[in-house]
Amino acid sequence: MNKFNVGARLILLVGVLAFQAAVVVSEFDYGEALDRTFMFFEAQRSGKLPFDQRVKWRRDSGLKDGSLQGVDLVGGYYDAGDHVKFGLPMAFSVTMLAWGTIEYRKEITNLNQMGHTLWSIRWGTDYFIKAHTQPNVLWGQVGDGDSDHYCWERAEDMTTPRTAYKLDQNHPGSDLAGETAAALAAAAIAFKPYNSSYSDLLLVHAKQLFTFADSFRGLYDDSIQCAKQFYTSSGYSDELLWASTWLLRATGEEHYLKYVVDNAVYMGGTGWAVKEFSWDNKYAGVQILLSKVLMEQKDGAYTSTLKQYQAKANYFACACLQKNDGYNVHLTPGGLMYVRDWNNLQYASAASFLLAVYSDYLSAANANLNCPDGQIQPQEVLHFAKSQADYILGKNPKSMSYLVGYGPKYPIHVHHRGASIASISVLPSLVSCVDGFEDWYRRPAADPNVVYGALVGGPNQNDDFNDDRSNYEQTEPTLSGTAPLVGLFSKLESLYGNTSPYHKQPTTDQPIPFLTSTGYHHPETQIPSTKSPGSSPVKFLHSITNTWNVGKTTYFRHKVTIKNISGKPISDLKVAVEDLTGPLWGLSPVPAKNTYELPQWVKVLNPGADCSFVYIQQGPQAKVSALSYHY
Repeated sequence: MNKFNVGARLILLVGVLAFQAAVVVSEFDYGEALDRTFMFFEAQRSGKLPFDQRVKWRRDSGLKDGSLQGVDLVGGYYDAGDHVKFGLPMAFSVTMLAWGTIEYRKEITNLNQMGHTLWSIRWGTDYFIKAHTQPNVLWGQVGDGDSDHYCWERAEDMTTPRTAYKLDQNHPGSDLAGETAAALAAAAIAFKPYNSSYSDLLLVHAKQLFTFADSFRGLYDDSIQCAKQFYTSSGYSDELLWASTWLLRATGEEHYLKYVVDNAVYMGGTGWAVKEFSWDNKYAGVQILLSKVLMEQKDGAYTSTLKQYQAKANYFACACLQKNDGYNVHLTPGGLMYVRDWNNLQYASAASFLLAVYSDYLSAANANLNCPDGQIQPQEVLHFAKSQADYILGKNPKSMSYLVGYGPKYPIHVHHRGASIASISVLPSLVSCVDGFEDWYRRPAADPNVVYGALVGGPNQNDDFNDDRSNYEQTEPTLSGTAPLVGLFSKLESLYGNTSPYHKQPTTDQPIPFLTSTGYHHPETQIPSTKSPGSSPVKFLHSITNTWNVGKTTYFRHKVTIKNISGKPISDLKVAVEDLTGPLWGLSPVPAKNTYELPQWVKVLNPGADCSFVYIQQGPQAKVSALSYHY
């Protein structure tokens, strides 16, 4: 064979391999799958739905939640195919949404999905704020599974009891309060670049809930016993560590790090080696978050304990990748992680997101994953996470997407009340409990409504799947299953996506107005910052007061209140307003770039007094700071 033929064959081989690689890259549209996940959270909304709700087969529901107990609990999310608002999995889902937003902000922004992402978080966090009526009171559940499961009816037709259940000093729930604190702390980080006042408010509630959870310890399902049959808690130590770790990340305050170090042994953080990450078991998440602290060398005198946390993080990751000296997570013949018989895909999705995040942490530290069966490069960790996402989207023995509404073949008999009954806009008459079972639950036809983005329970340990509405173990979707997919799909689309209609050129992050459970409102809420003001004599309180659309562009009216916190009269205040993209009113510009002064009629700002200015913006809020002043 001459050299020309050898070279030609090599070129041909390289071309074939490149073509095959291209096929793999474009095999799944992660951007489209990401958009579908947000649709599921819209389908699960309880309360007064917003005007731009995309899931049109849903209508307002649960508008009297909490009224019998004299508290407003309108809003939040229905848990799965039912209409109970279970606090523990809802809070975990919000934590996962927020974590994905924190880690993959750039990726989500480039996909023009930051607006949907933040809305999905806020629909949950606004509800948690309502439910946290006092520092040591948290309303943890609305409805109960027994009576709810007795009926098969649309959320809009609910006739079952909407009893609300709370935690307090005499009825503690450290797991639920701790998870809610974690959700609010993570959400505070996610919202910080877009709405700092709301971020500060979330952090206030997070700190109070953590103190409540830690001071009055107990299992939430001992206090809310009707939850035990559906979401039994295996313990609360992991949630206390989890909440403290998220507060550490949100605040940077060392006492939260000291808490997870001092309690590492007692609460099992460095003792439990786990092969599961879920709404009930947060140890792997804690261990991986603290590994980041260690690898970034922010641990100070706590290195020894944090290394023990990382050893357990490595155990989890190695077990997933089948590199743990035989102590591995079970894989189905088709390659799916198999943890539980009931709704297994929620465990696979959560673990996959966690592995994707850990691969990033390892890459940033130029480190490998050290397993009993050898060293693993970060890219291999990510590839395994991708294999799980691909299985979910259709690369499996059934060639079926288990994300409803994605791909050519997906479940069409989902165990979901709203999806299985004709929309109230099509069938306005009441569908009663009995009629729902007789006319719709047992109906062999496909669901009349597609519940896009719902991750169903998925196949069994042999990759078999029975698309039957009564097969709830396999066909019921959950919030906690879909939530981790937001971060996972965002990461994968940024690396492998090249054909998605959702993959657009980078654009300015889109902020969002205030949301309450009664719809879109724009209160001028002013929440004091929890940070020390340092040497600045003024505090800037940000809020969003209006929003509107011009074509496809969303504009926001921001209000900033300048408050004198110095205790002395202030004059000649100069203010810097940076990253401003629109007009500003209420301040007078000076020749220096991005610099303004108070209007002529405000010559002196007395102690405790304030004044305000407004501006129009497309992107994140402008950066406002004090430059100079006189006492």
